[in-house]
Amino acid sequence: MDSLPILTVLEESKVSPPPATVANRSLPLTFFDFLWLTTPPINTLFFYELPITKTHFTETITPSLKNSLSITLQHFFPFVGNLIIYPSRAQNPEIRYVEGDSVEVTFAECNLDFNDLIGNHPRECDKFYHLIPLLRRTAEVSDFISIPVFSVQVTLFPNSGFSIGMTNHHSLGDASTRFCFLKAWTSIAQSGTDEFFLANGSMPVYDRVLKYPKLDESYLKSQKVETFDNEYQLASLSGPTDKVRATFILKRSVINRLKELVSNQLPTLAYVSSFTVACGYIWSCIAESRNDELEVFGFTIDCRARLDPPIPAAYFGNCVT
Repeated sequence: MDSLPILTVLEESKVSPPPATVANRSLPLTFFDFLWLTTPPINTLFFYELPITKTHFTETITPSLKNSLSITLQHFFPFVGNLIIYPSRAQNPEIRYVEGDSVEVTFAECNLDFNDLIGNHPRECDKFYHLIPLLRRTAEVSDFISIPVFSVQVTLFPNSGFSIGMTNHHSLGDASTRFCFLKAWTSIAQSGTDEFFLANGSMPVYDRVLKYPKLDESYLKSQKVETFDNEYQLASLSGPTDKVRATFILKRSVINRLKELVSNQLPTLAYVSSFTVACGYIWSCIAESRNDELEVFGFTIDCRARLDPPIPAAYFGNCVT
């Protein structure tokens, strides 16, 4: 029988950009962002296999992650800001940074089996919830609601490795935006400085090149911000869910056989991608397992390069449909 998970908090920190590096500023949201105002936050979890002691974690890893995150935040100020909602609709929603704002970062230790968590076999989903941080509660300030958009939890598994769990409000940005931030944080953590990141020309683009006031108005109406303070619920992760998580690996030989099968059945197709056959195979397996229920397969696409004219790949925010 598995032992009960025990999470011990080692340190709770508030990380801000370096002093005097970011002025008070706001980032207006667009209709692409409005779509996600009331959806649950996004949870991301990474594991790093590294046989380190608790002493090394607290004395070396922890300060390094806090320092590199602070430097990264000066270039990605919305991550340390707050989502501002006006129930009266006096202004459109925005992400606002005010000097002194910070990201909550929790450093903890967990007794769960690290090798079990990173394996491909089925594992109970409940185990992972202990490694994901929650966002701070919303705050009502005069005529608007202030909602934190980002939090971090770093969890040590002594002599095995550590995990970094992140939670962000979806209005902050899509997967492209999140991974640009992560790449920057990774680069800065490795080098201890932002020189390489800046030399790479990887700065986020904050210009709001998407200007469609009618779409903004229409999408904002659909989100019912007038009752936002009553209807918005802080999402929490809890179990048991009676669900498991597993990883299935499709080897190159399997992908090639699937492509050959599709090409034989549909010889007029000029190109069959690995993504297409993998999605089709997984979808068909799921559909077959659910008897005769109606199944629909859908996925989001990045619109940055598909708009006319296209917008920069480093555009910060949501741009998916």
